[in-house]
Amino acid sequence: MIPARIRALPCWVGEIAAEPLSGGLSNENWKVTDAAGAHVVRFGTDYPCHHVRRPREVAAARAAHAAGFSPEVEHAGPGVMVTAFVQGRTWQGADLCANPERVAEILARFHRDMPARIAGEPYIFWPFHVIRDYARTLHEGQSGFLTELPRLLALSEAFEAAQVPLPIIFGHHDLLPANFLDDGTRLWLIDFEYAGFGTAMFDLAGAAANAGMNAAEAGRLLQAYFGRPPDGELMRAFDAMQGAALVREAMWSMVSEIHLSAPGVDYAAYARENLARLDALLELYTATHGKITP
Repeated sequence: MIPARIRALPCWVGEIAAEPLSGGLSNENWKVTDAAGAHVVRFGTDYPCHHVRRPREVAAARAAHAAGFSPEVEHAGPGVMVTAFVQGRTWQGADLCANPERVAEILARFHRDMPARIAGEPYIFWPFHVIRDYARTLHEGQSGFLTELPRLLALSEAFEAAQVPLPIIFGHHDLLPANFLDDGTRLWLIDFEYAGFGTAMFDLAGAAANAGMNAAEAGRLLQAYFGRPPDGELMRAFDAMQGAALVREAMWSMVSEIHLSAPGVDYAAYARENLARLDALLELYTATHGKITP
C-alpha cells in the first residue's frame, strides 16, 4: 500500500507505484515511479541532536546537482525531498578499497566546485566539536555507553592535536560506502545531511575508515588527492582523523539510540561495531606512529 503522504505530494504525473528503499539509518526512503519516470522520496525531520537541518540539506543537494555530483531535486517541502532516481549500483566498502583514485577524484572536484554553488546560511562541520557535543547529549540522556566517554573524549583530543592545517573546503562529511552510486559510467554522491565547510581530511579519512581501507589503499587515496606521496606528518594526521571518524560514528549511534527510531536498526550494535573498528585502528596507529596521548 502506498502511504497517503506520498500520494499527496504535488509533483507526480499520473498514477504512481511505490516501493520502500532499504539502508537508511535515520531517514525513510521510497522509490516512486510515475509517468515522468522514477524518483526517490526521502522523509526526514530536523535532528537537533545531530545538528541536522533539512532546509540546509536541500540547499546542499540542489548545489550538488548544479555542480554535477547528485540527482536533481524535483520537490522539497517540510520533512520531505524528492529527487530523480539514478539507475546504478550502491557501492560497498570493497568498491572504495578497489578504487581509491576514483574516490579521490570525485572528492577533489566536490571540494573544489561546491563552494561557489552553495547559497544561504553557511554551516561548519568540525568533527571534534561534534564529538564534544555528542558527549553532552549522552550525559543528558543517561546513555548506557557513559563509561566509554572519558576514553573517547581523550582520544578525540589527541586526534585533534595531530591535525595539520589545510584549506577550508565544502565537504560531504558522511561518506559511508552506500552514499556512492555507480551508474556504470560515473560516480554520484547522495545524502547531504552533514554537508558543510570544513577540512578535506575528514572526508578522506571518513571514506577510508568506513570502507576499511588498508595502508596501501589509503596511501593511494592520499597521493591521488594531494598529487604527491603523503609525508609522515600528513599520514599521521590522516590516521588520527580516521580514528576521529570512527569515534564520531560510534557516538552518532549512541545518540541515535536515545533519540531516533528506524525499523530494523540496532543503534547499540552499530556503536559497538564502530568501537571494535576503532580498537583495531588504534593498534595499527600505535605500531606506525607510537602511542597516541592527549
